[in-house]
Amino acid sequence: MRLTSPADYQQVFNDPDKCKSVDGVFTILARRNGLTHARLGLAIAAKHLKHAVSRNRVKRQIRESFRLNQLLLAGLDIVVISRVDTGKSDNKNLRKALDKHWAKIIERCENC
Repeated sequence: MRLTSPADYQQVFNDPDKCKSVDGVFTILARRNGLTHARLGLAIAAKHLKHAVSRNRVKRQIRESFRLNQLLLAGLDIVVISRVDTGKSDNKNLRKALDKHWAKIIERCENC
């Protein structure tokens, strides 16, 4: 359920304007994948999260939130990109932000 190759990531990055959700914590890009399941890619920058422990915490929260919502996100390739406020957010705020993003992505990608 993961994006593994650079080509997979590139397809999502090519035309992100239709299915995009942005706030201070994350930028989430999505694109239809023609499959029956959703796939997740992560771009968590060391620039925003200096310590590996912090990056791993954020990745765990993203993966768990994705796991819980993957049936709603079926048929999408999704890339989650960290932003400046990612490191300042606790787990509860990360989950709230992700839930809002998933709802926006589902709404915006219905007609993609």
